[in-house]
Amino acid sequence: QVQLVESGGGLVQPGGSVRLSCTASGIIVSDYTWAWHRQAPGKQRDLVARITSSGFTNYADSVKGRFTISTDNARNTLLLQMNSLRPEDTAVYYCNLVLIDYWGQGTQVTVSS
Repeated sequence: QVQLVESGGGLVQPGGSVRLSCTASGIIVSDYTWAWHRQAPGKQRDLVARITSSGFTNYADSVKGRFTISTDNARNTLLLQMNSLRPEDTAVYYCNLVLIDYWGQGTQVTVSS
């Protein structure tokens, strides 16, 4: 049975950084394609970044050059490093196992001074 546990969200000042984690059990993270999505209040859930099992990555235009998606295979964890954060990055962030469309519980990131 697949389980995903997200962590790392919180309150951060504009220009700051935060790293999100999505730790998986019941599945080997490096064998699959994963994604991070986010949903701001009153808005649809949007793709932020994606990583394939071969390490290919792609990003939403709004986060290119600021966010980095990766996997920590030793910890069986999906990561999202978020730098140069802006107030418009405020949202609930969700990890997603693309193959079976399975979602983490979400973690809130609030960018505010």
